[in-house]
Order: sequence, then C-alpha cells, then structure tokens
Amino acid sequence: MGVSAASVLKHLLHHRNLKPQPPTAATSTAAVTTKILTYLKSGRIRKAASTLFAFPAPFSYDLYAHLLRACSLHRHAIVEARKVESHLLTFSPNPPIFLLNRAIEAYAKCGSLRDARELFDEMPQRDGGTWNALITAYSQFGFPSEALNFFLCMNRSGVRANEITFAGVLGSCAVAGELVLSMQVHGLVTKFGFCGNVILESSLVDVYAKCGVIVDARKMFHEILHPNAVTWNVIVRRYLDVGNAKEAVFMFSRMFPAAVRPLNFTFSNALVACSSIAALEEGMQIHGVVVKLGLQEDNVVSSSLINLYVKCRKLEDGYEVFDQLGSKDLVSWTSIVSGYAMGGKTWEARKLFNEMPERNVISWNAMLAGYTRFSEWYEALDFVHLMLNTIKDLDHVTLSLMLNVSAGLLDHEMGKNVHGYIYRHGLHSNLMVGNALLDMYGKCGNLNSARVWFNQMSNWRDRVSWNALLATYGNHHLSEQALTIFSEMQWETKPTKYTFGTLLAASANTFSLYLGKQIHGFIIRHEFQIDTIIRTALVYMYSKCRCLEYAIEVLKGAVSRDVIIWNTIILGCCHNHRGKEALELFGAMEAENIKPDHVTFHGILLACVEEGLVEYGAKCFKSMSNEYCVLPRLEHYDCMIELYSRHGYMDELERFIKTMPIDPTISMLTRALDACQKNEHARLGEWIAEKINEFQH
Repeated sequence: MGVSAASVLKHLLHHRNLKPQPPTAATSTAAVTTKILTYLKSGRIRKAASTLFAFPAPFSYDLYAHLLRACSLHRHAIVEARKVESHLLTFSPNPPIFLLNRAIEAYAKCGSLRDARELFDEMPQRDGGTWNALITAYSQFGFPSEALNFFLCMNRSGVRANEITFAGVLGSCAVAGELVLSMQVHGLVTKFGFCGNVILESSLVDVYAKCGVIVDARKMFHEILHPNAVTWNVIVRRYLDVGNAKEAVFMFSRMFPAAVRPLNFTFSNALVACSSIAALEEGMQIHGVVVKLGLQEDNVVSSSLINLYVKCRKLEDGYEVFDQLGSKDLVSWTSIVSGYAMGGKTWEARKLFNEMPERNVISWNAMLAGYTRFSEWYEALDFVHLMLNTIKDLDHVTLSLMLNVSAGLLDHEMGKNVHGYIYRHGLHSNLMVGNALLDMYGKCGNLNSARVWFNQMSNWRDRVSWNALLATYGNHHLSEQALTIFSEMQWETKPTKYTFGTLLAASANTFSLYLGKQIHGFIIRHEFQIDTIIRTALVYMYSKCRCLEYAIEVLKGAVSRDVIIWNTIILGCCHNHRGKEALELFGAMEAENIKPDHVTFHGILLACVEEGLVEYGAKCFKSMSNEYCVLPRLEHYDCMIELYSRHGYMDELERFIKTMPIDPTISMLTRALDACQKNEHARLGEWIAEKINEFQH
C-alpha cells in the first residue's frame, strides 16, 4: 500500500516545525476557534480547515470533533478531513479514541476507504466504535466481504458487537447472500438482548428475503412486536422482488388495520405489484388512498399509478393521472410515453415524446420499443436515425432494439454494422445484446453467422440463447438440425415451454410427425407441465401432420381452454378437410362460453366452404358483427365469395360482391368470374370483367 495523502500532509506539517507557541492577544486559540466556528456556520468548510491547519497550536477536542463531523456531511471534503487529522496528531500524539473514530467516519463518508483503513491500522488502541466505523464504511460502499471479514476479526479480538455493528453486518450479509452467517448473527442478536430493536429486526427480515428464504423472512416479521413503516416496506418490497406480487399487495393491505401509514415508496411498490398481476381493482383502491393522503403529486407514486393503468390497458386513466400532475418530471413523462407506445398507440406516444421538455436514453428506448413491438419497422428505422443524430449515449437496450429493427427489416447489413459498434464499445458480452444479435442473424437467414456467434457466447449464453438458435433452424425448416441442437442444449440448461413450442412448430412446418411425437414423449417422460402454450403447440403440430384424432385427444386433456387453442383445432380440422368436426367443435366452444374472435369465424367459414353449408355460412357471417361485435376482415369476405362461387349461388354472390364495404381484390374477382363462366351468369360476369379491366389500367 502506497503512502496516503494524509501521511504526506502530516509529514509536511512536521517539516514546517509547527510547535505549540504562547498565544498572543491577536492570535489567541479562543479567537481562532471563534473564527473557525463562524466559517463552519456559514458552510465554508475549506476556509475553516485551512485556518485550523495554519495555526501552530492545539485546539479543544470538541472543535476537532465539530470539524470532522462537518467533513462527514460534505462528500468532497476529503482534503479538509486529512488536514484536521494531521493537525490533531501533530499537536496531540495520543488523542482520545472517539476522535480518531470520527476521522475514520469522515474519510469513509468522503469516499476514501483507503485513508480510513490506514488510520485504523495505525491506531495503537481501538474500541467498539473503531470497528463499527470501518465495518459500516465497507458495508455502505459495497464491499460486503471486507465488512464481514472485519466483523470476524472484531469477534476474535474480544470486542463485543452492538446494534451498529449488527446493522452493518446484516446489510453486508444481504448483499453477499450469506445465509449461514446471517443465521449466526441472528443468534448473537438474540444472545446480546437486541431482540426488541426494530431496526435490527427489520434488517433480519430483509436479509432472509434477500438470501432466498422468504418464509423465514415472514416468520421474522411476525416476531416483531411493533413493526414500523420501514419494516412493512421491507416485507412488501421483498415479496415483490421474489415475484410474489399477490402477497406483496396482501401485506400492504394489512398495514392499515395495524395503524401504520405506508411510506411513499411502499405505495409505489404496492402499485408495481398490482401492475404485474393486472390487479386493477386493488390498484384503484390504493389510488383512492393516495388521493386521500395527498400523495398524488409525489412523482414516484404518480409514475407507479401511470404504470398501473397502462399495464391494465386503461391508458385514458393513466393519462389523467399524468395530466393532473403539477410538476411532471422525466420519469412521469417517460412512463406515459412508454404506456402509449407499448399499448399500440404509437402515434399518440410520438406526439407526447415530441412534447417532452427533456429526454434521456430511457425515453428514446421507450418510444423505439413501441415501434418494434408492433412491427412498425420503417417508423422504427426513421426513429433510429433521429436518435443517432440527437444523442451520443446508446445503452445495451438501444442496441438490442436496433438489432430487432434489423431483424424485422431483414436488413443484414444494418445488423452487421450494429454488431461492429457493439464490439468496438465492449458491449458484446452483454447477454441481452448477445441474444438480440443471435436473433438478428437467424431472422436474416445467416445461419452460419448465427452458429458462430452462438459458439462465441459459450461463457454467458442462457436458455433464451438456445431457444433463439432453435427458432433459427426451425424457421428455416431444418427440423433434424433443430433436434440435434435440442440434444446439445440439455447438457447445458433445461428446456422451457418456449423450447418445446419452437420444436413443435418446426415439426408442424416440415410435417415431421416423427419429430413431433418425440418431443411430446420427452415432455411426458420428464414430467414437464403441459400448459396452454404447449398444449396449443401440440394441437397445431398434430393437425398439420394429419393426425387430427391425436390433436383432439390433446385438446380434451386440457383443464381450461382459451380461444387460441379452440381456433387452432378448428383451423386444424379445416386443414384436414374435416369441416363437419370443425363446426361440432365450434358448438363445444360456445358451450364453454368462450367468445369467438375473427380467427374463429375464418375457420367456421372455411368449414362451411368445405361442407357446402351456404345458408349456415351466410348466417355466421352476419352474426359476426350483429351478435359477436367482430368486424369482418378481408379473409372473411374472401371465404364468402369462395362459398357462393364454389357452390353455384350466383344471385347471392352478385348481391354480396356488389354490396361489399371494401373493394374486392383481383383474386376475389377472378374466382367469381370463373364461377360466372361455369354457371353461365353473364350479367355478373360482365360487371366483374369491367372491374378487372379497371384494376389493370
């Protein structure tokens, strides 16, 4: 360890031959003390320290303590702290321990752990306060291992720990995830009689939760006789951190019967929990309490409220919260922009983005994420160019989104340029960026680069990386290679439902029943939960591979069925020319009170075409908007024209095609013209021929 600045100052001070001298009237110790205190009172700490440093006589210990306390309150007063310590040791070779403890604290608060440690090592005598000062310093500055090592040395030295010691040690245990040591400290806390200390008890709740034993954290919480607002905030926050948002909301609700007013951050945490589970009703109740307590102007709380309404698809309510804010900060602006962007209202989001008084990289990313999420690739590309011309600091999120844009546009050159930027700026080992690169190469069809990059990621890749590589091979109909990759994957990580979804989709797209059955068998043998996503993928695979009976059996095994799985089996029946079964399944779907959507009706109309059920098909088409509030789309009009044309209902076809609210496409007109020629319906044929002629000119 080199010589510290404090040592240099002491050396210089001694070389100035400063020795105690008799005070004069002009420069008495009392007069200089008064001057120093005046400087401190006016916040001129540099002037105060310089005045003390220049005076060749000792001062009272109270003045040194006062100066060191002032240094602790100013993060950049490290030079001043060194001057005070040097002067103290020059004129008081054996100062009281408490003053040196204050000096250690001052060095730590000013960010110089080296000075604090050097002074600690030089002290001939230490007390509990000395150890506490250093343990607290290492704990607060993110060096948990050093803090815990000093705690063990303190115990070996025979110095008894107190509340301050345990607070620092438990904080370090939480950061380092030291569960066993935390339990030992818990035992010492009990042994030394600190069980009624709510700060330590709250720290124990925190450390157990951070060490992954939330059950023990909850037990500890219930052992606290009078938990305060901080304690409640800890338990709410930790449930949120472990992904149990429901319990976080429940614990928040228990604060009110306990007559404890939540902190602003606790309100925010509870609202975030409501957002994550779409608990709109509970969130609105919390909103009511926020208004009642006058906290709606708090930017942290208001941003969480905006986020709640956005996540629950109540954009207007979110905007109302935003609009009523007297002072809108950057976080509030970014929250509302993100809400509109991720809710699909990118035009409104962009309008708000343009109105922002200030922006940071998070604001830009929020807007760009909206464009990419809804595949508005050209708008996203224009936005990227604007972003590059406006700000310099791009982060890993920006670069990942830019790679998504490259993938969406199938712009391999753009993706390679972004890769070059990532490499030059040392961001290639970021997992999020790495997976985005892998996805980009795969979607742009560069399988060789995807595989090379995947191999380069060997030290930090995860399940997402494997799934991206599987999707690359699956999307290019290389099902055999995908199965090989799946085998390799199991040596490194466990597959997820997205892994199976990708493999089953690959099986379906290549009509590889053998591969699909292998994957299905693997899921059953290894007892993976067959949830709705996997079950739907299985139904799709068996339907595409002409095994409709298997698909129906998989459907029957579902405890609950959503509209997506019903649509998959109905379209599967149509794919297998089994229109009658499709209509029977539609009846079963309605019996389960599942509301059909536009995809369902597309399947029903295809089934009607297959079975020649013209009148039933027309009835279903009318019921779409009249009974189910589903607006017909191009594919539904196409089905109706096919239905009337194939089965020779020419009068109905003429009425339908002439009264359509949208212009028929060339393929629709061609199909209808073929029907006119086949059924000798000249009047409609001439009308269609004129329409086709208009298209061609």
